[in-house]
Amino acid sequence: MPDTLTATIAGSTGEIDPAIWNGLVAATDPHANPFLDHAFFHALELSGSATRRTGWTPRHAVLRGGTTVLGIMPMYEKTHSQGEYVFDHGWANAFEQAGGSYYPKLQAAVPFTPVTAPKLLTASDDPALKRALLTAAATFADERSISSIHATFVPESEAMLAADADWLLRTDTQYHWHNAGFETFEDYLTTMSSRHRKVTRRERRDALEGLTVKWLTGADLTESVWDEFFDFYQDTGNRKWGRPYLNRKFFSLLSEAMAERIVVMFAYDGDTPIAGTLNLLGKDTLYGRYWGANREVPFLHFELCYYQAIDFAIEHKLATVEAGAQGEHKLARGYVPSTTRSVHWIGHPGLKDAVDRFLEQERQAVLREQDMLAALTPFKKGD
Repeated sequence: MPDTLTATIAGSTGEIDPAIWNGLVAATDPHANPFLDHAFFHALELSGSATRRTGWTPRHAVLRGGTTVLGIMPMYEKTHSQGEYVFDHGWANAFEQAGGSYYPKLQAAVPFTPVTAPKLLTASDDPALKRALLTAAATFADERSISSIHATFVPESEAMLAADADWLLRTDTQYHWHNAGFETFEDYLTTMSSRHRKVTRRERRDALEGLTVKWLTGADLTESVWDEFFDFYQDTGNRKWGRPYLNRKFFSLLSEAMAERIVVMFAYDGDTPIAGTLNLLGKDTLYGRYWGANREVPFLHFELCYYQAIDFAIEHKLATVEAGAQGEHKLARGYVPSTTRSVHWIGHPGLKDAVDRFLEQERQAVLREQDMLAALTPFKKGD
C-alpha cells in the first residue's frame, strides 16, 4: 500500500471509469454481484431514479494512491429515509425532536436494493484500504456537519471491520434458498416433510393452471418486454409504497448494458403476459427483485418469485437464491433465515449512545427470532 493516500468525492458514477470501478468489484466480491456493476449505478443516476431530485445525491468516495484508484465506497447524500429497507425513521424523529438535524445523511448502499454486497471496493484485501474508505466517509460527513453514515447490507467481514472502527452494528433477517446439489425440483422436494411436499405441488399446480412461464434474458429483452414488465412493476409499486422508485428509462438503460445478467420471468395466458418478475444473475446466486401482475391468480406470486427461481438455480447449478427483503411466507417455500448486517457512523454522542443501546437489544431479539423461525422450515426434522 502507498505511504500516502488521498480521498475525493465523485458527484456521479459517470465520473469514474467503468473499467476501474468493475475491476475493484472483481477484486472485492467473489460472487460477482450484478448490483455492484458500474452499469447498475450509472443506469440509476442517468435515468433520474437516483439523483438530487429524488433525494439521492451521488457522493461516491474514491481512494487513490498517487493517481491510481485503490478503492471506491458507493455512497449517496440523502434528504429522506426511503428506498433503504433498513429503517431509521425512529432515530430521525427522536433526533429532530431533540433539536438536531438528522438530514442530510450519507447512505453507502445500492439504491432501492436490499442485497448483501461489499460497500468497500478495494484493489486488494488489505484492511488498511478498507479502513481508509471508512475514515474518508466519516471525515466528509464531519466536515459537512452530516449527522450520520449508514452502510447497509454489508458482508460480515466489512461489518466487523467497521465495528472495530467504532461504527454501530445492526442485524436483521432475510430468507435465502440454498442448493444442496439438486438435479431436479422433485429432488429438492424429497428434503421436505410429506405435508409440505403436497402443499408445494398443489400450489404450483394451481398457480400454473392454464398458464405458461418463460424465462427471458439477453436478446429476448426487447423494449416491448420492458413495457409489459414496467406495467407490472408500477402496479406493485403504487400499491406497496405509494410510488415506484424506478422509472421506465432505467430498465432500458440496464438492459442495454447488462442484458445477459438479467432474467425476466413472465407468466402467459396464451400469448399475453399477466405477471412478471425480474432477477439479476451473479456468479453463484440468482437475485430475485421486482414483481407485479395485472390479474390475481392464487399462488402465482409464489410460483414466479420463489419456485421458478429455484427451478432456474437448479438448472444452472447456482448455489443460492436471494429473494429480497422480509417475508416470513418464504419459509414454507424452503427459504431459510439468513442474517443481514448494516453499520452506522453517528456523529452526535448522545444520539450514538441511544442508538447503540437500542441496537444491542435489537440484535438479541433478531437472534431469538431466527432460532424460532429455523424451527418452522418445511424440511424433514432429524430424529
